[in-house]
Amino acid sequence: MTLETKQYCTCPVCNNDALNLSLHCTDYSLTQEHFEIIECPNCTLRLTFPIPTIDKIAPYYNFTDYISHTDINEGWMNKLYHKIRKRTLAQKTNWIQSLFTGFKGNILEIGAGTGAFANAMNNKGWNVTALEPDEITRKRAKDIYKINLLPIESLYNLPDNSFDVITLWHVLEHVHDLNGYFNAFHKLLKPNGRLIIAVPNYTSLDAKFYKSIWAAYDVPRHLYHFSPKSMGSLCNNYNFKMVTTKPMWFDSFYVSLLSEKYRKSGYLGIARAFIIGTFSNLLALRNNEKTSSVIYEIKHK
Repeated sequence: MTLETKQYCTCPVCNNDALNLSLHCTDYSLTQEHFEIIECPNCTLRLTFPIPTIDKIAPYYNFTDYISHTDINEGWMNKLYHKIRKRTLAQKTNWIQSLFTGFKGNILEIGAGTGAFANAMNNKGWNVTALEPDEITRKRAKDIYKINLLPIESLYNLPDNSFDVITLWHVLEHVHDLNGYFNAFHKLLKPNGRLIIAVPNYTSLDAKFYKSIWAAYDVPRHLYHFSPKSMGSLCNNYNFKMVTTKPMWFDSFYVSLLSEKYRKSGYLGIARAFIIGTFSNLLALRNNEKTSSVIYEIKHK
């Protein structure tokens, strides 16, 4: 496909203009095109280079295995995904409810996919607003859960100070307008509200083991690659502070399995993926910020 790209000259988090080449990566999921990962040595944010412009990136999501958009349940990897999702949905919704004991408030989900989390929070009695950029995926959510998802552009037209919780589950790494989104979060979140962001963590052991083939780089769909340090810097820019971090234990296994799939390593790779996932989680037992993916609980300062 013809690639129109955007190139960062400075880091979008700290404005440092001395960005270094870190890795060469491949779009293993679809095009087999090659991209680079560049890193800011100041805040440690990594970026895909170059990235497709916002009006040209849609074709990179157009494949049946992109499960958050298709909700496909064929093949053992996708069946595993659905089993894990069922369990993690319960964990996510119970945790969010525990932050507001007995309270059913307003929640905004950004990047709702086919609507599984939005539906789960709706079932808990919350008033849910959910945004999804892909029109076909919004239609799937309507078919599956009878939920009306709004287009992503609605983010900038929502009323200020109106949400108790804003969630982005593996979404922020896809967002072109990173700083525009954080400006919106600051306006939309109530004074004691919570911003919940889950993103892959390239400082995890599984990321270090698989290096350029680590599936969570997912170029060029993932535009940014966060470390805990870079996430902290980004939040500080908008007068947010970290409340806590939580691990996503299953991600180390799922991402390792995908990475081995890209290596075409067969049954040996499946065994190795579980070993790497286990060691990655063991290393993170003392520090949640070492897990394959990290959930950040954030609030106004």
